[in-house]
Amino acid sequence: MTIDELVLLLKASQATGLTTLQELILRSSWEGETYAEIASEAHYGEERVKEIAAHLWQVLSNFYKEPIHKSNFRETLENHPQSVAHQQLIKEFNRAATAISLEFPSGPVSFNSRFYIPRPPIEELAYAEMAEPGSVICIKAPKKMGKSSLVLRLLARANKQGFGTVTLDFQQADKAVFASLDKFLRWFCVNVSRELQLEPKLNDYWDEDMGSKVSCSIYFQKYLLPALSSPLVLVLNEVDWVFEYQEIAQELLPLVRSWHKQAKRVEIWQKLRLVLVYSTEILVPIKLTQSPLFNIGLTINLPPFTKEQVQDLAQRHGLDWTDGKDADSLMAMVGGNPYLVRLALYHLVGKGGLKGDLGQLLQQAPTEAGIYNQCLRQYVLALRDQPELGDAFYEVINTTNYVKLEPSLAYQLQSIGLINLEGDVYDGLRLRGTPACELYRLYFQQYLKKSEHFNNTHVEQLKQENQQLSVLSSLDELT
Repeated sequence: MTIDELVLLLKASQATGLTTLQELILRSSWEGETYAEIASEAHYGEERVKEIAAHLWQVLSNFYKEPIHKSNFRETLENHPQSVAHQQLIKEFNRAATAISLEFPSGPVSFNSRFYIPRPPIEELAYAEMAEPGSVICIKAPKKMGKSSLVLRLLARANKQGFGTVTLDFQQADKAVFASLDKFLRWFCVNVSRELQLEPKLNDYWDEDMGSKVSCSIYFQKYLLPALSSPLVLVLNEVDWVFEYQEIAQELLPLVRSWHKQAKRVEIWQKLRLVLVYSTEILVPIKLTQSPLFNIGLTINLPPFTKEQVQDLAQRHGLDWTDGKDADSLMAMVGGNPYLVRLALYHLVGKGGLKGDLGQLLQQAPTEAGIYNQCLRQYVLALRDQPELGDAFYEVINTTNYVKLEPSLAYQLQSIGLINLEGDVYDGLRLRGTPACELYRLYFQQYLKKSEHFNNTHVEQLKQENQQLSVLSSLDELT
């Protein structure tokens, strides 16, 4: 049993549920924190925390018919299986709670949401790495795979530990910011300063003779980091936008690596904990993907949901998928893509949905009448703007086994989530790709056929126009 399952069980079984303080005591005690630490975090007196905790241990002892106290709490319950009766309690609680708190799957899953599904050991590995002085965490996954949701939990853990936090989104930067490395790094330093509520003092540390990278490093080392009383978690979101500007990316990535290395010998740099978040939807040159940056710190590739995680999420939506058949049916269509799975569950239980008719939902899924139509249309636009990408994907969806693709096209299709690569092993000079899920295969087999017909018609029209121009060009100037 996990602490999440235990908290959910107590909320479902106790007439008064759990207060915020009771839940905090349970979760903190599970992590081994002392009563003094819990009291400090909750801004309560230690005696009050002990009093509430004693009541909790008595409730748990009565509930499980064995002595439970703080020292044996986790050890006793972690390996304690849920009974059928307890599972039914949670099921009914989820059904009632879902009717009240159903959330449309748009954007990151909020920190307090009951619909966040942990993917162990990813969260714990990320928390542990963030606690390391001078650490770097690289979170890489296509869009809608849960990067932002994980970042929210990293920031919450950082705040809980007393760390400072700053998040920069490169997508919000004006295009003019990327005109030069100097302009970009000055924008970077100014924004970090203001997020820390520090007055920007670039002119005091910037030196043209030393160069932008050295000036930026000095600004952090001599001004920003010394001004902080605690470590700083700096999240760089949408790093893909920097990758589009190769000259800047080729300078920024080694700069980040140098900060990581300096932390091993310069104490002040140990305050900085970097989190880089990117989906690489904008193709990164191969020499950048092989950069030493990607070999430092902790690299997290967010995986799809497992069948057990899909069943867990279904249960949190109030659905009884314990036999696994419905989970298998949904995953046969959309795989374990968190967004596609959650959108299906939302429509199965939400108002105006299909009232639990999974079969109808799956039948309509790869059509324009299906719930995924808007998402699929976004891919259509991406493939239309990049014909080479569309041609490559057309090969993938019309081959029964796998297709050997040029690495540049393979990585780009993988980064936007349309294909899976068969490992990272080259087959000659190409990579082996398969559709990310059956939904994409079925939908685009129809769409790309229509597109192919349109393109052929358009080509014929251009040929006729070209023939007319050839005739005209053969006439003399006077005629």
